[in-house]
Amino acid sequence: VHVVESGGGSVQARGSLTLSCTPSENTYSGYMAWFRQSPGKGREGVAAIYTANGATFYDDSVTGRFTISVDRMNDTLRLQMNTLKPEDTAMYYCATRPPGAIPFPLLASLYEYWGQGTQVTVSS
Repeated sequence: VHVVESGGGSVQARGSLTLSCTPSENTYSGYMAWFRQSPGKGREGVAAIYTANGATFYDDSVTGRFTISVDRMNDTLRLQMNTLKPEDTAMYYCATRPPGAIPFPLLASLYEYWGQGTQVTVSS
């Protein structure tokens, strides 16, 4: 499964961006997620969605500002990011995995297929 992200860029604080992710195969029966990594830090989970029932999971740092969703018409995973902060600056990665339940949807090691990443830069 190949995963391709798009939509990153530079924005000022309090601005918005939408990231998109398209897997090469339909993985819409399991978990899909967005992670981010900034220099010197580990990869952290931002948001995840269980596509079988639409359940969503968010890191506390983005709750209320970011929204993860699946556009089934276009086979695309999206991350709508509002009220962006400089600390949101990072490389953002889309990830997916085979169908099946997992205990920690925001744990990077539980995902198998990753995109190349898209850079998000938020200036103050």
